[in-house]
Amino acid sequence: NSFVTRTNTCGELRSAHVGQEVTLYGWIQYQRQGLFLILRDFQGLTQIVIPQDEAHSHVKKLLSNATVESVVRVTGIVIPRPPGQENPKMPTGDVEVKAETAEILNSCKKLPFEIKDFIKKSEALRMQYRYLDLRSSQLQRNLRLRSQLVMRMRDYLCNLHGFVDVETPTLFKRTPGGAKEFLVPSREAGKFYSLPQSPQQFKQLLMIGGLDRYFQVARCYRDEGSRPDRQPEFTQIDIEMSFVDQAGIQRLIEGLLKYSWPEERGSITTPFPSMTYEEALANYGTDKPDTRFGMKIVDVSDFFRRSDIQFVQNALSYPCGTVKAICIPQGMRYLKNKDLESLKESAKSQFNQEIMPIICKPDGSLKSLLTKFLGEKQQSELMQVLNMQVDDVVMLAAGEHKQVCSALGSLRLESADLLEAVGLVLRDPTAFHFLWVVDFPLFLPKEENPTELESAHHPFTAPHPSDTSLLYSDPTKVRSQHYDLVLNGNEVGGGSIRIHSAEQQRFVLEKVLKEDSEVLSHLLEALEFGAPPHGGIALGLDRLISLIVDAPSIRDVIAFPKSFRGRDLMGNAPDYVTPEELEPYHIQVSWPLTEKEAKKN
Repeated sequence: NSFVTRTNTCGELRSAHVGQEVTLYGWIQYQRQGLFLILRDFQGLTQIVIPQDEAHSHVKKLLSNATVESVVRVTGIVIPRPPGQENPKMPTGDVEVKAETAEILNSCKKLPFEIKDFIKKSEALRMQYRYLDLRSSQLQRNLRLRSQLVMRMRDYLCNLHGFVDVETPTLFKRTPGGAKEFLVPSREAGKFYSLPQSPQQFKQLLMIGGLDRYFQVARCYRDEGSRPDRQPEFTQIDIEMSFVDQAGIQRLIEGLLKYSWPEERGSITTPFPSMTYEEALANYGTDKPDTRFGMKIVDVSDFFRRSDIQFVQNALSYPCGTVKAICIPQGMRYLKNKDLESLKESAKSQFNQEIMPIICKPDGSLKSLLTKFLGEKQQSELMQVLNMQVDDVVMLAAGEHKQVCSALGSLRLESADLLEAVGLVLRDPTAFHFLWVVDFPLFLPKEENPTELESAHHPFTAPHPSDTSLLYSDPTKVRSQHYDLVLNGNEVGGGSIRIHSAEQQRFVLEKVLKEDSEVLSHLLEALEFGAPPHGGIALGLDRLISLIVDAPSIRDVIAFPKSFRGRDLMGNAPDYVTPEELEPYHIQVSWPLTEKEAKKN
């Protein structure tokens, strides 16, 4: 309570304080029949006894008439609660404060919603009145835990391991590839800054500058639609090191997370397990597998190669043709026919992938359109391959490897959602399963033009040492030194060892990615002045915190987030500016807006 006029907070009074005069400040949580009120501040709750005697009638009138969420000062004596009236659910539940004097510092008008965690409020309303929503105990806990975690990270990196905290510019220039960037107009006609999607180039330049170890709690920007785990502006724990390899970065991050992990969330075990990109895709259908539960993808191609089923043989005859399946344990007991149809429809609409269900009936026989093509012995062998039990449901897919795996990976998660909706617990929210995913491809075909390549991570990622020669002969086969950190099926970090040769960097940009290297001339030139081997990683702080506190969205761990559409509903941003304000930037808005633009606004 240094620097402030209170003697105590509302969360710290105990039996040891009985008899003391205290001064408390806070918000009125609720008031009961002019007899008691609950005062709340950032640390907790204290019960205030409203005096009933004539000598304190003005205090009684003041506190009895005060509205909920008004800010008050109360001075009084700490007394024990009457026997039997203690509240074991409140840390301050053994005592109360008998008010002697009080002052309303600011009264509160009618609230748009009650400030209680259990009261349902629309997200739009919460964001419009974010300053009120911040008073909820859940958001208070989330933001305080976030602050503590970041402080521990700073201590580990700067004090224990010699990292230098460097602030990098927010106004920069466009970076080739990656996400779309926000543009900021300048007073030079036709010239714009870009808000960086990460401090990637700057942290590499810091290594060239000899800083050796860099760290920053970095603000980053991406001009893309919001999703539950994305925001147009977000925060990264950004790290770069010189003279390091992939294993070194991984050990650093494991140590960082172990050191900063909140005690109340239990301990985490290091080292984290590791899995290649190909293994993740083959077993889980995604590059960010949730390893808290089973239902892994099973390859049954060898079994079906021995069958005479024409459509399966057709699928296997294609390059990268495969037959794979997932088994939903006890699926028939918990899932309805409409659920199975919904899963089939999902695979069809999202991945253009047909799915064939196989059900193990109570008598141990199989029910499926496939059974007419399979004899009893083959059916028995298929059950063994898939490890099927009575009431299990298998979802079978045949086709191109990546498409089949992606479809089954999605169905695996959707099936888990359906099973959990009826009461089963597959993914323990208190369990934290970290996983490194490594050996990603360096390049992927562009979706809009598969004959062209784009970086799987970013254009500064170095090729795997074993694949360097392939970079010049067959870049599609090159693995990268890119690594992702996954937690419970969510990517919480990504990094790589960087290209430190100007020649190799120029080749990747110009010959492989067909990018204009002139945009990066400053970086290419810097690489020619004795650039050390270096690598790094960025942890998504918002996403990491949301998983630690089991929040449904990263918006629940950010003080002032943007809405799903990237708007600030409290301040109504973005907003219009006048033509006069735009004039120095040589910009004109085309009026009137089209019907589509008008609807958006």
